Amino acid sequence: MENIRNFCIIAHIDHGKSTLADRLIETTKAITERNMMDTVLDNMDLERERGITIKSHAIQMDFAWEGKKYVLNLIDTPGHVDFSYEVSRSLAACEGALLLVDASQGIQAQTISNLYLAVDQGLTIIPIINKIDMPGANPELVEDQMMQLVGCKREDIIRASGRTGEGVDKIFDAIINRLPSPKGNPDAPLRALIFDSMFNSFRGVIAYYRVMDGAIRKGDKVQFVNTKAVYVADEVGCLRFDLEPHAAVKTGDVGYIVTGVKNAKEIKVGDTITQFDNPCAEGIHGFEDVKPMVFAGIYPIDNDDFAQLRDSLEKLQLNDASLVFEPETSIALGFGFRCGFLGLLHLEIVQERLEREYDMNILTTVPQVSYNAYLNNGEMLVIHNPADMPDVTRIDRLEEPYIRAQVITKPEYIGSIMTLCMDKRGNLINQNYLTEDRIELVFEMPLAEIVFDFYDRLKSISRGYASFDYHPIGYRPGDLIKLDILLNAEQVDAFSTMIHRSKAEDFGRRMCEKLKEIIPRQMFMIPIQAAIGSKIIARESISAMRKDVTAKCYGGDISRKRKLLEKQKKGKKKMRQFGKVEVPQEAFIAVLKLND
Repeated sequence: MENIRNFCIIAHIDHGKSTLADRLIETTKAITERNMMDTVLDNMDLERERGITIKSHAIQMDFAWEGKKYVLNLIDTPGHVDFSYEVSRSLAACEGALLLVDASQGIQAQTISNLYLAVDQGLTIIPIINKIDMPGANPELVEDQMMQLVGCKREDIIRASGRTGEGVDKIFDAIINRLPSPKGNPDAPLRALIFDSMFNSFRGVIAYYRVMDGAIRKGDKVQFVNTKAVYVADEVGCLRFDLEPHAAVKTGDVGYIVTGVKNAKEIKVGDTITQFDNPCAEGIHGFEDVKPMVFAGIYPIDNDDFAQLRDSLEKLQLNDASLVFEPETSIALGFGFRCGFLGLLHLEIVQERLEREYDMNILTTVPQVSYNAYLNNGEMLVIHNPADMPDVTRIDRLEEPYIRAQVITKPEYIGSIMTLCMDKRGNLINQNYLTEDRIELVFEMPLAEIVFDFYDRLKSISRGYASFDYHPIGYRPGDLIKLDILLNAEQVDAFSTMIHRSKAEDFGRRMCEKLKEIIPRQMFMIPIQAAIGSKIIARESISAMRKDVTAKCYGGDISRKRKLLEKQKKGKKKMRQFGKVEVPQEAFIAVLKLND
């Protein structure tokens, strides 16, 4: 245990975590030259294309330093806010963290939130300035920012470049000399923390864990403390580039376990593994079920593909246990699924994976958050879909989820960012100058307001100079109402949305105008209405296509023309009673881009 070091790399998106990990792996020769490639730990096509880490990855490296052999376990973490629970569990499996900051961009929102996560877990921080070889690098200024944020000395900060390999030897020196070795009791009952899992179609779910006490051996009967599931350890071992089987994984080390579990829900991140015959007194603290924050309907464009979509979602759920879904029916869209996601990036990734990996043509409805509806009889309902909202007369109050949002930007954009956040019902809690050209704004605002287009608008008004991070802070009462859209006096449930009363009229009007542009004309007039309950708050009409029935009347009394027009009028009235309005797919996509 003296010679083991467990550490992770934390940083904002695009500050060079995966590239630095490549250099560390290359230096220790943990991967052969033949298998080496850029961002080797990001093995998904989507991760490579977008340049982001979606899943945590772990790898073990051997390193010789001053005549001693050390085992270094690196756990690469996702940087995005949607996966913050995964990040917190990865941090709990480590003793130290490399805090990376881009030399040209400086400290950003997720740098701070990930640092706070690491400090809460009691980790030793090694501050590193990365990308010092970039033309716009300003390491002196970033050093000042880091000294202020971390409270370290200037000589503690390492300057490095993940691209050229400069400063990597200093990083290894710091890992070995500054980071503590793992603590734990090898003779105590087994306690191991699961920090990640992956699905293998031949072997089932493979769990990655860190052994806190005791040891785990091949053939042991193990139990998962929170899910109470009991399995036999068919194989245990270390996480090299490929899985490397061992007879046992001991205290302080990181490894994997294969039990033949086929259901991803039975192995959860944050759970504790112990021995069935000799269990530990209590599990490792901090476990929680991952709760979806954003909900959207996913429907197949062709209704015949419903069964295929269900199979695709089930396969995807094996790889991504935080995805939840249940069947639902929409009058406008047919059969589909109501899916729960951790956030908007998670929704985007699931959507893209369904289209790419499973070749599905799908339509996603407007993302919604979940609401708590308290009824007059004291009962509480959780509403994921506006269509499930009970009658207004039965509701005592509604509560919506709130977040604490942290925006870091340059001082010249403060005015426009404040206007945007106030417009989204945000309250300014704190304003803090990190340096003379970098300011931190903290807002409390409803999650529903950032689900739509907040991030895109923030980036455009700050010309890309604002970074954004948030975390949930619970539910609060709000003056919320359900807004319905009626086409030809029929409600279209896919367009129903929950909205704050002050914004309902403006949103309803814009929705009607947009639908008027997109829905094709029929032989009868189509009224488009936005309604709150039975009250119509906005209306547009699509005029009917009209055949000139009076064309054959080339003279004579006016009553002949009037007779033909009255006959046509009766026909159109009958058409309106039986006619169906087909809503084109573009209409559902247009609602998502309503503010463009």
